This record gives sequence, C-alpha cells and structure tokens, in this order.
Amino acid sequence: MKPATDTAHCDDLMKALETFRDCGSLIERWGTGLARRLGSGARLLVAGNGGSAAQAQHLTAELVGRYRDDRAPFSALALHADTSSTTAIANDYGVQEVFARQTAAHGRPGDVLMLLSTSGASANLLAAADRAHGLGMTVWAMTGRAPNPLHLAADEALCVDAPVAATVQELHLVAVHMLCEAFDEAVERGEADGRAEDARTGTNGRADGRGGVMGRLVGRARAGRAPAGDPDAHGEGAA
Repeated sequence: MKPATDTAHCDDLMKALETFRDCGSLIERWGTGLARRLGSGARLLVAGNGGSAAQAQHLTAELVGRYRDDRAPFSALALHADTSSTTAIANDYGVQEVFARQTAAHGRPGDVLMLLSTSGASANLLAAADRAHGLGMTVWAMTGRAPNPLHLAADEALCVDAPVAATVQELHLVAVHMLCEAFDEAVERGEADGRAEDARTGTNGRADGRGGVMGRLVGRARAGRAPAGDPDAHGEGAA
C-alpha cells in the first residue's frame, strides 16, 4: 500500500484548480488583447527566473511558432533566453538589471511585458515592470498567492492560490496554454489585423505576400520610392 503522501502533490493541484477556474475570463481577455496588439505591430516581452523562465519561453515558442493550427508568426521574445546579454548585464550592472535593461532596449509604447514568478517578489522582475511602465508598456504578471509585490506592480495579474511553488508553476503552464488558445481563436476571428495566414498559401491573399503591419509598410515603401534618375525625389527611408 502506497503512503498517502504519494498523492499529496495531486491533491494540492486539484485544490488550487478549483479557484484557478475563476481566472478563465482574464486569460481569455489577455489572449484576445494580445492578438490585437501583436497583429498591429506590437511585441510581447516575457521573463521569469528558474522554472518560471521555462514557462516564459514556452509561451514565446507557441506564439512565434504555433500552438495548434498553422498561422502567422507573431513577435514574442523571452528575455532570459539571450544568455550573452543576461550574463553581460548581470556582470556589468547587477542581476537586478538583467530584465530591466533588455526591456529598455526592446520595449516600445503599446508593447506587453509578461512576468512570471511563483513568489511575486523577484527584484529583477520588479525592476523590469517599473522600466516597462516608464516606456508606456502594459505589464501583466502570473504569480503565486496575492498580495505580492509583482501583483501590485502589474497592470493586471493572474495569481494562483497555492502554497507550493510547484503547483503554482503547473497552473501557470495551464494558463499559458489557455492564453495561446484564446490568442489563436482571436486570430481566426480576424482580430489580429489580418495577420492570420492562409495555411495553404501563407500569404493572407496579399499581392506582396505579406500580412498586416508588414504589408502596409512594404506598400508605403513602394509608394514612396523615388523614380529612377530623379535626383530631387526623396522616398521615406527606414528610420
């Protein structure tokens, strides 16, 4: 007969799942909102430490690659995955700056910064949240029990009510998959600014083979191109 402790992990997960179900509407709103933003040219930056870093990278892989069905790739960067940058920044500026400095480098107004932390108290994530707000970015967080510093620092937070870090991380992965599902559904509905690629042609039916924001940029570049041999005509170069 197996000791009762063998099922304790499952029991913790099932108990936390009961309250986690209430997060469904928040996750769906995030997925839809993210599809609209990324389809309009914004990008998602994601960061975490340890196991949360793995969850963060899982999310970006699903958006740049695909979750289920084929679709256009979308811009999502896992900040911790750039090991040369993170180690250089940690060496030169301190560990607290590893995500904040990358946020300052890559983030733009309208972008989203997603931060994952079981404790909600990681100094480097809090510094990144502060930097992101200074840039006009939106900050979302996935944490453990609220209240916690990151939950309070974010614009919106999904807080898993569980006492064990492993359980929190497991439900963060469920949240990642639910977010990707909501994202893909929004893309399929056409809420991503026409970026949902035709799975057969991969072009969205555009003559230039590019969708959404990229298609508009290519069109503008072509429209503004100076006629050959006209020294006084100036097109709009990329800034």
